[in-house]
Amino acid sequence: MLFVLVAYSLYNQISQQQDLLVRWQQIKSSWKDPLFWVVFLLMFLNWGLESLKWKLLLKPLENIRFAKAFKSVFAGCSITMITPNRTGEFGGRILFVKAENRMKAISTNILGSISQMIITSIVGCVGLIYLIYFSNLDSKLVLLPWIFNNVNIYLSLGVSIILVLLYFKTNFFISFISKFKFLHKIVQHIKIVEQFNFYELLIISFCSFFRFLVFILQYIIIMHVMHVEMESSIAFWLIGVFYLMMAIIPTIGFTELPIRSALGISIFGILSTNILGIQVACFAIWIINLVVPATIGSVFLLMRKDVQ
Repeated sequence: MLFVLVAYSLYNQISQQQDLLVRWQQIKSSWKDPLFWVVFLLMFLNWGLESLKWKLLLKPLENIRFAKAFKSVFAGCSITMITPNRTGEFGGRILFVKAENRMKAISTNILGSISQMIITSIVGCVGLIYLIYFSNLDSKLVLLPWIFNNVNIYLSLGVSIILVLLYFKTNFFISFISKFKFLHKIVQHIKIVEQFNFYELLIISFCSFFRFLVFILQYIIIMHVMHVEMESSIAFWLIGVFYLMMAIIPTIGFTELPIRSALGISIFGILSTNILGIQVACFAIWIINLVVPATIGSVFLLMRKDVQ
């Protein structure tokens, strides 16, 4: 039933897109470019880093093989396609964890998500500061005041500080909520995160950082393939801001791609007038990074016969 639901959701999300045939034709023509396949291969590096991170996060609970972690992460991708801002990834991942460890595994998954959000917030914040104060794009940035403003800088900086403290000082957070009796049952499940030392948390955050670099590299390459000309140094920070905004804007299922495309046109349109190229680039990244893994993950879920 879950496989059918995910497959139907994927079908709807793709079929409801405007200019689908035009975008798909442009993607098909780009297959002849070797760089397109570099972007596709980077998808496996992207999710490979996430699988390594998931393996490290599960270490206090159970020692799983990398291959199993990889299947688990892809299964999580399929669930994210039907949840707000892809927050439901744990729903697929924990099915590959022993039944007695699943509730605690949710806590470690949240810890991993926090590490990724820290990187997104910091890079996005630095990107905003660089583009607003140190680039020569002043006349173009004023066209997007809702993105490029000091309020977003302060908010992203504040969120980054809070998340870093929460990530590296989880024991203080757990000690605080332990004072409330009605939260004792929750505390029993999340205390597992206290077992991670600073070095282990740092390694996990490095996985998140290198994964974010892969995101950016994929976008830079696919923009080049789609003839969206952008200076790489500026594009790096624009993509960082793009991912920050995508993390903030609420999306669910079929709404993500239109929002992703509209946001991409707004931000990347600062440097390029190739609107169709930007749309197709966003569409291609969505297909490669989300739809393909979600499809593979839904098959892994379908093949999973020993779920308890």
